[in-house]
Amino acid sequence: MIQHRPETMGERRRLILRGIAAGGLAGTFTSWSRPTWAEGHIDLPFEGGQRDLTDAFPQKGEMILLRTRPPLLETCFPVFDRGVFTPNDQFYVRWHLANIPTQIDGAAFRLNVHGAVNRNLSLSLTDLLTKFPRVELAAVNQCSGNSRGFFAPRVAGAQWANGGMGNALWTGVRLRDILDRAGVKAGSVAVRLRGLDTGVIPATPDFMKSLHVDHARDGEVIVAYAMNGQPLPMVNGFPTRLIVPGWYSTYWVKMLSDIEVLAQPDDNFWMTKAYLVPDTPHASMEPGQTGVPMVPISRLVPRSFITSLSDDQHIPAERPLTVRGIAFGGDAGVRDVRVSTDGGSTWSPARLGHDHGKYSFRQWEIRLNPKRGPTVLQVKATNTSGVVQPAMANWNPGGFMRNVIESMTVVGA
Repeated sequence: MIQHRPETMGERRRLILRGIAAGGLAGTFTSWSRPTWAEGHIDLPFEGGQRDLTDAFPQKGEMILLRTRPPLLETCFPVFDRGVFTPNDQFYVRWHLANIPTQIDGAAFRLNVHGAVNRNLSLSLTDLLTKFPRVELAAVNQCSGNSRGFFAPRVAGAQWANGGMGNALWTGVRLRDILDRAGVKAGSVAVRLRGLDTGVIPATPDFMKSLHVDHARDGEVIVAYAMNGQPLPMVNGFPTRLIVPGWYSTYWVKMLSDIEVLAQPDDNFWMTKAYLVPDTPHASMEPGQTGVPMVPISRLVPRSFITSLSDDQHIPAERPLTVRGIAFGGDAGVRDVRVSTDGGSTWSPARLGHDHGKYSFRQWEIRLNPKRGPTVLQVKATNTSGVVQPAMANWNPGGFMRNVIESMTVVGA
């Protein structure tokens, strides 16, 4: 749920303003020139899962390094057990194009609005902070390919484990309010968003994503300038990024600088050729299958995870154990979370934590009495629309939308 904040100069707003004004930038990428990245190593639980750990990126703590340029940084999974909101300095990072500004002057930055509008706009950060109603929204940002490393057969693309996601309290203004200020012309059909990143060669298609005009104006999509009460970190999109709650993060354009209202459907590469999924149940198809209709990826699906334990962990047997985790409902809230210790024959309800809104992570916990020897724990979530995680993993050539019921083995001793 979006929370409207009155136009007062409260402490949080003052902190954000000071952060943006302090030198006019959120950080730099100068550490790209460092000759050594590895600070440690981690083995992710799939073939070829050896990764370096790094803290070399500005405003970032220890992250799993998938790629340096454009940066792909995965959140270490134990972070998700520390709270419902993912810390800014450990929030995952995913960019598409390699040329990313290494400095941004916050005072000079402008967000431009044009196209099928009655008046063009050129909005400064101060305009966004002072001339529009401020709103806050808790929402999960998840990469379309989160968990791609677990796909079998393997598919091309970044081989994420489960840490290509995060949950934050986003602060900004409604996209609808910006569009209303510009005046959307009758007959407009789409709103196209573009950031400041570009390709290395001129032939690289600009990274642009579009929303149907009704979606863009639904009052839930926001232009954020802060996350978790602080200005956006540079590598997470400073100074502004689009927040599309309940949709995969490919639409959450970072360093958002251009909003164009279109009078016709958007046919750019990133809408018609990239990020397509099978138009089938669970976005699934058989490897090698042809003739499957494809559609642009869009809505998140429910997921749940155990966060307080790790696979093959030894635990005390025959005594009460509290197991914790997180869940999210995708494009709806979390209705319930259930845990099985017998291969899915029976499921016990977990206790849900505080509800921060239908698009947020929700913590859960359950008390178990582990037996001696190995036990397979399974967890599944059902959202408020009645959609439940599937028992069988999906497959598609993009490695998108995995949300199979998660399982892990623990050993009682």
